[in-house]
Amino acid sequence: MKKTAVMGASGRMGREVISQLTASSLLEFHSGVAQEGGEFVKTPENLNASDVEVVIDFSLPEGFEKILKFCTDHRIPLVSGTTGLSDQHFQSLKEASQKIPVLWASNMSIGVAFMSFLLKQYSAIKHFDFGIEELHHSKKIDSPSGTALTLKSSLEEAIEKPVDQVVALRGGGIYGIHKVWAMSPDESITLEHTALNRTVFASGAVKAAEWLVHKKQGQYSLSDVLEL
Repeated sequence: MKKTAVMGASGRMGREVISQLTASSLLEFHSGVAQEGGEFVKTPENLNASDVEVVIDFSLPEGFEKILKFCTDHRIPLVSGTTGLSDQHFQSLKEASQKIPVLWASNMSIGVAFMSFLLKQYSAIKHFDFGIEELHHSKKIDSPSGTALTLKSSLEEAIEKPVDQVVALRGGGIYGIHKVWAMSPDESITLEHTALNRTVFASGAVKAAEWLVHKKQGQYSLSDVLEL
C-alpha cells in the first residue's frame, strides 16, 4: 500500500478523498495538511517526507507553490484538483513535471474527462454557434469554473475558433452542472454532465493517484488515465 498525504485535508473535498482512500487496494491515508492544523499538520514542510509516497491536493492556490516544492524536493508524485490557479502556477507545474509525475485536472470526474474527449467530434460541425453554461453551489469562489475553462479550451481546439459565450450561475447546493451548446438556425445539440455528489471527484482523484504513482516524471491528465 502506498502512503498518501492529502492537502486540504479538513475541507469538504479533502475529507471525501480520505474516505475514498479507505476503499483503495493500492493506497492508504497516511497524513493530512490543513491551514488550521488541528488533527492535521499546517504545512507540507511539517510532514515526514520519507513516509509519503504520493500526494493528493484539493487545497487553495495560495499554498500551491509550497506543495509543488515539497513534492519536487522529495520526488513525490502529485495529483491536484485545486482550481483558481494562475498562469505562474501552471508554469511551475510544468517545471515540476520535469522531475516528478504530476496530474492536474480542473475536474476530477471521469465523466467530465470523457466529455472533454467527446468535444473533439465537434470539429465536424465547426460552422455552428457554441456556448458553455455551468452551475455550481453558492460557495464556489472561481467563476467561470476551472472545468468550464477546460471545456472551453478543448472546444476551441476542436472548432478552431474562439468560444465567447460562457455563462456561470451560482446558487444553492449544486455540486456541478456543465453544458456545451452547439446551435444552428435549424437545430441544437447539448452535451451535459451533472455531478450528483462530491464522491465522484474524490474517487476520480484516488483513481488518478493509483495510476500516477507508478509513472515516471511528466505531466499527465485524466485522459491519460482513461487511455482516451
